[in-house]
Parts: sequence; structure tokens; C-alpha cells
Amino acid sequence: MRLPRLALFLTAALIPSLAATPAIAAGHPAATCGTDPAAHLSGVPSPESFLGFPLGLGQQRVVTNAEIRDYLRAVDKASDRVSTGTLATSVLGQPLDYAVVAGKHVDLDEIRGLRDPRTMRPDRARRVAARQPAVVWIAGNVHGGEASGADAALKTLYELAAGLSCAVRERADNLITVILPTQNPDGRDANRRQNEFGFDLNRDWFARTQPETDGKLELLRRYPPQVFIDAHEMGGRRYFFPPNADPIHHEIADAPVDWINRIGAANKAAFGYNGACTATVTTECYFNYDVYDLFFMGYGDTVPATGFGAAGMTYEKGSSSAVEDRVQQQFTTQWATLGWAAVNKREVLNSYYRTWADALAEGRAGALEPNEVVQPENTVQFPVPDIKIRSYFLMPGRQLGDVRRLVERLRRMDVEVYKIKKPFVVRDARVFGGRSGTNVRVPEGAYWIPMDQPQKHWIQATLGEDPYVPFPYFYDVSSWSNPLLMGIDTLYTGDVVRPRAELVRRIEGGRTGAAPRHGSYTYAMDSASAAQLTFQLLGRGVAAVRDASSVRVPAAGVTPDVDRLARSLGVGLAPSRRPATGETITLPDVGLFRGTGISTTSGSYGEARYVLGQRWGLGLTPVTTADINDNTAAFTERTVLLVPDGSNATGGLTAAGQANLRSWIAQGRTYIGLRNEGTRLARAAGLTSTTEKPKPDDYLVIGSHLRVNVDTGSPVGSGRPAEDFEFNNDDPILTPSTTGTNVVTYPSGDTFWHNGYTIHEDTLKGTSVVVDEPTGAGHAVLFAFNPLFRAYNESGLQLLANAVLHPAASAPSTLRTPGVDPARAAAAAEPAPANLGGEWRPSRIQVAAGDLARTRSVVSRYTDTATVAVAGDSAYLTIPNPAGLQFDEHPFLRDLIGDLRAASIPLRSVAG
Repeated sequence: MRLPRLALFLTAALIPSLAATPAIAAGHPAATCGTDPAAHLSGVPSPESFLGFPLGLGQQRVVTNAEIRDYLRAVDKASDRVSTGTLATSVLGQPLDYAVVAGKHVDLDEIRGLRDPRTMRPDRARRVAARQPAVVWIAGNVHGGEASGADAALKTLYELAAGLSCAVRERADNLITVILPTQNPDGRDANRRQNEFGFDLNRDWFARTQPETDGKLELLRRYPPQVFIDAHEMGGRRYFFPPNADPIHHEIADAPVDWINRIGAANKAAFGYNGACTATVTTECYFNYDVYDLFFMGYGDTVPATGFGAAGMTYEKGSSSAVEDRVQQQFTTQWATLGWAAVNKREVLNSYYRTWADALAEGRAGALEPNEVVQPENTVQFPVPDIKIRSYFLMPGRQLGDVRRLVERLRRMDVEVYKIKKPFVVRDARVFGGRSGTNVRVPEGAYWIPMDQPQKHWIQATLGEDPYVPFPYFYDVSSWSNPLLMGIDTLYTGDVVRPRAELVRRIEGGRTGAAPRHGSYTYAMDSASAAQLTFQLLGRGVAAVRDASSVRVPAAGVTPDVDRLARSLGVGLAPSRRPATGETITLPDVGLFRGTGISTTSGSYGEARYVLGQRWGLGLTPVTTADINDNTAAFTERTVLLVPDGSNATGGLTAAGQANLRSWIAQGRTYIGLRNEGTRLARAAGLTSTTEKPKPDDYLVIGSHLRVNVDTGSPVGSGRPAEDFEFNNDDPILTPSTTGTNVVTYPSGDTFWHNGYTIHEDTLKGTSVVVDEPTGAGHAVLFAFNPLFRAYNESGLQLLANAVLHPAASAPSTLRTPGVDPARAAAAAEPAPANLGGEWRPSRIQVAAGDLARTRSVVSRYTDTATVAVAGDSAYLTIPNPAGLQFDEHPFLRDLIGDLRAASIPLRSVAG
């Protein structure tokens, strides 16, 4: 008969916030075990028998998502060791199914209890480590076209579910194995890296904007791992598994890094045993250290490592290998990893407990982990500064909706957040933006995040003002500070403080009292959350009016459903006896520029579909180049045109199309242009007097935050503070406009500030970030950056929302006709930049000037398009990236880096 099921059938809506889980049990692999790896239970179907073809070997087609789901359920039905569930549904509604395998009675509450040494004494932790299994996750196919990890996971599932060998028994007795074959079913169907909204799900972990990521993290909280495999494919034929490349984020604890490196050794042994690396078969060999770092807090290895204390690991198999080799080698590393974890599970669980105990002690002392490197040839170039951090405070004076959403993001990673009940003074404070203060008053209603808690590492890794990169190699961005992304007033201190505060147990917001029948409710229009609420209210037909800083809604329009919506967004609705009078807000009719037919899931086009379409609830009409050139209704009937980032400097518009665009704006419409294509198309069409400032040869800004000044009197800058922060990812540098309003600019004086990794960032001083250019009754609003980037730049999203809601001018400017102002005509005549760039920055390699000749010799094996610049004692080689490829998509960059290191050429910095 069936034993109690291992896990409930879960959906994202039903998974509790770590509610107590009863003890669970599963079938034992066998009363006795043998040495024959081919011995299996006859009643459990193998993947080959179920699918009708062997995995990998001679495979003529990809295993479908439906076949994966059906196989998981068939194994669940046949094996008492297995239970299955659904963690979420994808954007297109496909279930993300998983399987959990265990061979004996386990108590998840005890395993989760190891994460909080405040409630579990060391002697009990040792007993739990002795009697409970470790938790290992195998997750595949986060990039939809990288199929082999999912296929191999089916083979791993079968071995665990049906195997009768002692190797299986050892793994079953000592482990709970959670198998998530595909993290991106929509991408798998489309053979596409991204999900349906064009998001790289391996960059979405801390922000968890996409349903596939959000549901996965909730299941991770339920089954917290000690080991996490994220199985990928890459270009070439080789296989990567850790040790990782530097940098490693300093807040990743020592124990997980130790396990990662030891698992790497176990994988090496398994490769040797399976004959993958021999003197005659070197092209199928593995490699370590190169390319894949452990730094950015959006990956499927860094987040399990930092947020869950696990050995989070990226495994990458070259997609040029035969399918059967890809599947077999993915299985080899999965099986070897499970074997290592099973043998070492008691040590791992004991060290796991000590990791959380150490985090508590560090938080209590205000100590940050030091920077370290793992590659033998590297040294720490940038140490963590000698400062103490015992507390963070999120200030409530403005942007309360976004503050509360950040609080909720922290809470959903098991961070304890407290609300200040009585004002108090912090003696020595550091204010975000590189400033300090003494006797800073923290008001009632502020949120306090003490570091003296188990999640100290995660708090610092996501809230920290700077990530303190140890070594200048960048696979992704160099800053992701959540308070800076959201533009929230934040301070931190090393002082010991004991404010009067209460634990936050749910997101706050919604109605703060009852308005009279003919009264209204008001909320501040000063956050991305408030903007989202406004758009959704308009979409529901709720009347809304505004003044300079707030929105007012009739009391009758605030139904219980609207109140729940406001609460979910963290927006407070203040009751008022006043009726809802003011300037009426109308729902914008947005056209989304698709140019000559770009993919709906590419770059910021996909991000716009998610933010404006899904999150804000706006209808988006695709507008093509032909629509503007021919003045079709698809273009002319829109009130807003959003041009996403891209690489076409003119968008393909003819002279007639440019005149049509100017005339359309003059009638009171709004053009919004983002980053490269959005600003360059506007310049070519005579909509702006800004030009692009050339970048120095050694210029490098790798996903960093910079202080900006905001014209708060501008409708586009409304609700933002006069001093703010914005995210720059090698964006075009815009000279100030002489014909419009420079809404957001970089300071030119002493207030200029940045974090992350930059070179020659002072080139940005005094330049424009957001420009509002009037034409007739309408406007062109130009963003030098992409406010939609990964949907986690809340301060940028508020500016974008302001632009979408930009009112038409009551007194149109003198530019009433399609003619072009002379300053704008001069800007349009400027030559286009030599390298237009795409969604991502070009690859940049920095070496010593004396190593330039040897470096060029190696680079010439791969490309003749690299440009070279020498500045001081450094040489910079720039490899164009017009397709906007991520580092791991690039056809040769990882091999080039490996060859440079093999040639003993020291790399001073690398940016992918």
C-alpha cells in the first residue's frame, strides 16, 4: 500500500510562508542492496520505456514539457520513494512540476530548524544532522534552449526511484532530492533562452518578478537545500563545473564554498571514471575557474548559496557535443554530486548549522565577511572596507509603497523586519550615497532590519550600498543594491541600537480609515507601486484625479477588491471628506514600437510587455516602422509611443515617417525613447537637441548606480526627490538639451557619486539622464538608460510612469508644425556612433600595455573586429556585441578568456 505522500500538490498561491510541515516518509529502496547498477524495480517505468526512445542516444526530437510532466507523475504512481507537485505556472500557464525523492522517514521542520540557531541548541542540531537527510536540488533548463539538464534529470529520477544498488540506497537514505526538470517550460517549447516575457530567469532571483522564479523560491523555502545544481548548456563542447571564476561575493559563507570546491573534485573523479577526459578525447573535457563567477545576486547559484547557505552551483555542458554526450555528462555530474552529498551529509548538516550560527554572531558584532579569491593566480584587488554594520533603516518619509514592497521582498526570504513604534536617534549613521551623519533621527514608521539574525548574509548582499567586488571580472552587473534600485532613503549604522519596534507580519497598505460616502481616498503619487495602482484603477474604470503630488479616488470606487489591490502594492489609501476633484487622469493608449519586426520576447520590448502590459495592465498595440512611415491608424490613434532599446539608430523611418512622428507629437501625444534606439531615433527625427558624448577609450561603467539631480517641478520628475540614484549599464552619454527640460542629470560638482565598478565615470558629470523635449502640445521624453531593465529598477519605473501619464501642454510650444528647430536639426546631422551596441555592452578585456602584442595574437584566432585602445599602462580590447548576447551565449568569448589565461597573460579586468 502507498505510504504517506512526501509532499502536497502545491501551487504558488497555496504555498505557505514556511508553515509547519508534518513528518513525512517514503519507501526504502530495498531491504538489501547489491552492486549491480542495472538492477531496478520492474514496476517503475524507465524514461526510455515511457517515452518510446532512449534519452539522448539517437534522439530525433526534444522531450516535450507534457512528456516530462507525465513521466514525473508515472514515476510517482509507481514508486513509494517519489512524490510530485506543481510549484507554479509559467507565463503561458504551463505547470512547473517537480518530484521529491526520499528513502526514509524525514522531518522537514527539523531540517528547516537548522537555519535558526536561536531556537535550536547545538546538541540538538548534532542529533538532527545524524538522523535527518540533507536536501539536494537538481534544477534544469532555466534557459529554454538548454535541454540536456532536464533530460538528464529524468534519468536521475529513475535511478533514485527504481534502483536497487547500494549506491542508490546510500543516496536515498541520506538525501531528500528535489528534481525540477525544467524551470522555463515556455522557453523550452520555443527553444528560446528567455521566458515568454523575454526575461532571463537566471537573472531574476533576487527580484523574483516572473512567476517561474517566484514559485521556485517559495518551494526552496519549504525544502531549503544544502546543495543546489543549476544545469545549463553553453557554446563549444567542453563541460564546466566549479570551482568558480573570481569574483565570489564576500557574503557567501566559507562552508558552501568549501562544499562547492569539493563537489568539483568529485565531478572530476566521475569524469575520469566515465572516460570523458582522456589523452585522445580532450575536446570533451571539463574545465573549472574560467568564465562563471559567483557574484551577482540574481543567479541560480549565488542565491541558493547566499540566501539558503547551500552549495549553489552552475553546471554548463557545451551544446556542440552530440545529444547523447550532453545528457550522459549532465547525468554524470548529477549522480556524482548526489554521491558526494550522501557520503558527507552529516558533516554538511553540521556545517550548515554553524553557517547560520556564524551569521548570527557576525550580525551581532556588525562584521562583514572579507573579500577572498579562489583562482590560484588571482589576488584580492579591492578589500571590503573596515566598517561595522549592525542595522539598516528604510525611511518612510516618501515612496512608502516601494518601501513596503522591499520589506515584503525581504520577508519572503525569511528576513525579519521591524517597524519602529517610537522615534529615536542614531548617533553615527551612514546615509546611502556615500554620506555620513551624526544624531540622525529615525521616525516612527521607519523599518528596521537588524543584522543580528540568521539571514545576515542575504541582508548585506541585497541591501548593501556597494557589493565590494574583490576582483575586476564581470559576468554581469557590478551593483544591484535594492534600496538604490528603488531610490529609497536608507541609512545603516554600526551602533548597538534597541529601538521600540514590532515585527512586521504582513504587507501594509490599503484603506487607513473610512471615508464618508461622498468623500474620497488619497494616496501619494511618489512610487512605482502608486503608479501601478493608478494604471490598474484606470483599467478597471475607476475615476481618478490628481494634483501636483497625489491621486484622489471617489470613495465609492474603493471597493474591497480595490482595497486588497492597494494593500498588495503597499499603497496606503487615506480617507478624506473632500470629494474627488482635480485634473482627470485618463487611461493612455500605448503603442509599442516594434520597428521592422523584432521578436516580442526580445530585450526591453519583452520587458515592456511585462511591466506595462502585465504589471500595469495597459493594452499595448504593436507599431511598426511601416505604420509610422505610412501614417496608419495603428500609429496615429495612439496617445503614447514607447520605443524600447535596440540597435537601429533611425528605427528605419523615412523622411516622411520622421515628419509624421513630429506632427503626431505636436497634436499632444507623447513619444518615449529608451536608451540606444529610443534616443537615437528621436535625434534622427529632429525631436531633441541632445547629442551623444564620445566615451574615452578606457571608459567602463558596468551596471553601477550614480547619484542624479532631479527637476522635481517637471511632470516627468514628479514624486522623485531632488537627489536620487539611477542605474547605468554602459548607457549612451547625452549632452544636455538646449530645447527642452533636462529632468534628470548627473551632478557636475562634489555631489557626484557612484558605486560598483567604473573607469572614467567622471565623463558622466553634468550630462543628461532624462530629457523632456516639447513639440507643439506634445512631448518626447528620452531616457539615456533603460528603466525597464529586468523590471527591478523601481525609481526608473516611476519616471517612466510619469512620462506615460505626461499631460498635453495647455499652451503648446512654438514648435506647432512638423518643422525642426535649428538646434535639433544640428543634432540630427551629427554622425551616428560607430558602434551602435545592442541590449548589452560589448565585451572589454583590460591587460597591461606591455602584453598587448601577445593579447592581440590570441584574440586574432577568434575575430578581426576587435578594437584596441591604450590608456596609461593599460590596453583595452573591445569586442563588438551587436546582437546583445549575454556572456554565456557568446560564440567564443569563454574560450578566448581561457586561451589568454593559458598563455599566462594577466587579465586586469574583464567585462562580458
